Amino acid sequence: MTVKSASAGKQVPSSVWLAMTALLGAMVSILYGATLARGMFPAIGAQGTTALRLAFGAAILAVLLRPWRARPSRAVLPALIGYGVVLGTMNLMFYMAIRTVPLGIAVSLEFCGPLLVSTLSSRRPRDFGWIGLAIVGLLLLCPPLHAAHPLDPAGVAYALGAAGCWALYIVFGQRAGGELGTRTTAIGTLIGACLILPIGIAHAGAALLRPAVLLSAVGVGVFSSALPFSFEMMALTRLPARVYGTLTSMEPAVGALMGLLFLGQVLSVQQWAGIGVVIVAAVGAAVSLETPTIQPA
Repeated sequence: MTVKSASAGKQVPSSVWLAMTALLGAMVSILYGATLARGMFPAIGAQGTTALRLAFGAAILAVLLRPWRARPSRAVLPALIGYGVVLGTMNLMFYMAIRTVPLGIAVSLEFCGPLLVSTLSSRRPRDFGWIGLAIVGLLLLCPPLHAAHPLDPAGVAYALGAAGCWALYIVFGQRAGGELGTRTTAIGTLIGACLILPIGIAHAGAALLRPAVLLSAVGVGVFSSALPFSFEMMALTRLPARVYGTLTSMEPAVGALMGLLFLGQVLSVQQWAGIGVVIVAAVGAAVSLETPTIQPA
């Protein structure tokens, strides 16, 4: 079954629309999980929260996806290991960023990663137009340099580090996911957990084992790891990097809304205008979508 885009007159398979819906679900889930995780920072810090998030996420995904049944070829191993390493590092850097930077702005900075991927992957002038519009929206979302409350430089650096990891996450995820499908998510999360868990233990120690902390970590693991990474892998294996990167321009808007609703982070009129511009860019990219090359799930 296919759906015809009214504006572009192109036949778009229903599987592509399903992939785009999955990507939106991943954004909402992972950012809601971030609001839950931020509440754990006073008890175990961003490092401990990241460690528990990945550990519980890996456990949940192991039950759902049975990664031990996967038989990765020798050729895909470097991409699979790279995917797991950047996944864990990206999560840690993002949580370190949102300690001091508002959620919507941290997501805007992190978005530089997929935006770079989509720009480098694009070949048509109109795609650069939508990307350019998304950049305008991101600039409106960020506060001016002379603001009364400037952004924390360390938080900005962590967010930009997460952006670099996100770019590599897309590249490695597509390569590994083409062979292993959604089991890539489970294996990658396990690799990320093994990488970050020692850091979390060194920072938080026995506090990681408090019953209240563990209960909160289950919710964070579900919303921040199990659900979004499964949804994203569905999108990664069905959408080219250019389309994936452009559609995720909605994420700063979703992050700003989550920050307002759950963390009370109020943005200026200019920043809300940026949300509108980003949404227009994302919708424009979606309706002008041509049928992409579908990779095996």
